[in-house]
Amino acid sequence: MSYFADLPAAQFEGPDSRNPLAYRYYQPDRLVLGKPMVEHLRPSVCYWHSFCWPGSDVFGGGTFNRPWLGLPDTLESARLKADEAFTFFQKTGMPYFAFHDVDAVSLGTSLREGWSNLDAIADYFAEKMSQTGLKLLWGTANLFSHPRYQAGGATNPDPNVFAYAAGQVRAMLDVTHRLGGGNYVLWGGREGYDTLLNTDMRQELDQLGRFLNLVVEHKHKIGFKGTILIEPKPCEPTKHQYDFDSATVHAFLANYGLLGEVKLNIEVNHATLAGHSFEHEIAYALGHNLLGSVDLNRGDPQNGWDTDQFPADLQETTLVLYRLLQAGGLETGGFNFDAKVRRQSIDAVDMLHGHVGGLDLLARALLNAEQMVLDGQLAAFVADRYSGWNSTFGADILSGKLSLSAIADAATTGPAPQPVSGRQEMLENLVQRFV
Repeated sequence: MSYFADLPAAQFEGPDSRNPLAYRYYQPDRLVLGKPMVEHLRPSVCYWHSFCWPGSDVFGGGTFNRPWLGLPDTLESARLKADEAFTFFQKTGMPYFAFHDVDAVSLGTSLREGWSNLDAIADYFAEKMSQTGLKLLWGTANLFSHPRYQAGGATNPDPNVFAYAAGQVRAMLDVTHRLGGGNYVLWGGREGYDTLLNTDMRQELDQLGRFLNLVVEHKHKIGFKGTILIEPKPCEPTKHQYDFDSATVHAFLANYGLLGEVKLNIEVNHATLAGHSFEHEIAYALGHNLLGSVDLNRGDPQNGWDTDQFPADLQETTLVLYRLLQAGGLETGGFNFDAKVRRQSIDAVDMLHGHVGGLDLLARALLNAEQMVLDGQLAAFVADRYSGWNSTFGADILSGKLSLSAIADAATTGPAPQPVSGRQEMLENLVQRFV
């Protein structure tokens, strides 16, 4: 009998429901600005936190008594874990999932053994997906957990480790393609440094740039139609990671000829670790046509590290969804719940509480954002604030028609410009009406 057998399948019951395992706002088929809610959100359960993390931390061992944890590293064990995972996916009602290669199966002691095991579990995933209708939002390879990657994968000083990492990524990209995945993600958990005393930064960046180009070349070779994504994070586990934030990755992509080929998977907790808000990272990515997908979670400001908690900030999520709706929404990406229950949340039902609450908050934020778009006041205020740049003078400045001297001379005619209020308090009050 499944570990999750006693859990109900989460259903929509409406805003007045007192059932903590029911959706109050998430209705997959509800139209939001003419598009089904599920297509706006494309929600996904992550395999790693939900089915691989044992509830351990740096001060203590695992607290979770999950039947698939601690089993021998065999294909049979991997299939048993997959059975439990797909049962849980269906309980949440989410249509997508995401996974690393090592989440799904042991990669053994050699590349060839890893390829064989991954192919076998991919076949099993394909069967489960056919039976349930579930889809793969994205796949990724773990290039940070094994000791061989202590100094990185793509950025490792040893080209043989670079090659091993390439072998893992090729296999996982092939599997993602086979399973119809919408995206392929690269998170550089060890692609950075702990000290500059032993680091040639330019060498490592060149290696990383070459690695990404190789991935893109292979994508086109196999005909993968999904999006290649980089997930920014400033630090942890390394002192400094080369994919620090959206702006840093933007510069990296431009420098290595990857603009138009690689986009971003933005994570909330990574944004705050970089000293930014979630909204800031989304706004930057949208402004440069770089947003591909989102990992939805949150951190704890009193801890200061990547706690990967389920989302709880309705206003922040509403503002992000508002920006997404204005920009036309996501394409191949979605909202992946890269979150884990707390170490003391040891029951099966706790996993369902986390996912139901997270998705319901996301759905409520989408409905709030829809009303903000229809209301139009916030967009109108911003448009009016920058309206001077739509004048002939403003347009000529931005187009390069005017020199610095010509612009300076124009400033001498007419009265001196006067400050205009930014109305921050009014706008904050306006947002509160929708939240």
